[in-house]
Amino acid sequence: MSGTPRRRIRLAATLGAVAALALTGCSSGSSSSGGQTGFVSGKGGLETAPAADRGAAPEISGKTLDGGNASLADFKGKVVVLNIWGSWCGPCRAEAAGLQAVSQKYKDKGVQFLGINTRDTDPSLAVRFEQNFGVTYPSIYDPEGTQILKFPKGSLNPQSIPTTIIVDREGRLAARSLHAISSDDLESLLQPVVDEKSQ
Repeated sequence: MSGTPRRRIRLAATLGAVAALALTGCSSGSSSSGGQTGFVSGKGGLETAPAADRGAAPEISGKTLDGGNASLADFKGKVVVLNIWGSWCGPCRAEAAGLQAVSQKYKDKGVQFLGINTRDTDPSLAVRFEQNFGVTYPSIYDPEGTQILKFPKGSLNPQSIPTTIIVDREGRLAARSLHAISSDDLESLLQPVVDEKSQ
């Protein structure tokens, strides 16, 4: 029983951090690298990292909304587009159709999309979101934000919801958008990473 208070403290800290992410994305819409080095900022808060400066993506894994399991490691050798979203988030709704369209356009080009659904305490809300927008790629159900918090500080990590992150074929963090992303902007980040040769 002595571990119960400790677990509650950890859960409270995790929920607090995820709530802060949500407020950043859905209220301010700001995007900044916070003075971090090694990133190249593009238009509209899009950021990329040169191949030599890229850090490793964390080991993301968990149960999916459809009842299966998924992990970033499942897609080793592919370019992965990670989208962090919630059904409660207006900007997430705004970008959903474009993400789905790009996922279909690039599915035969060695690209895998993977969602991380967060702060939906009832998974049926997230499932309904996917149905409404025709989302066919898997999403890990992460209501407490434990997967999000695995990203190292000082990297192309998520700082708001929604965030879209591109992981290169070597499993490194290559690009990021900290706001709802259009399909054109997503392709502008994705295509150069797709064109890279494995090292």
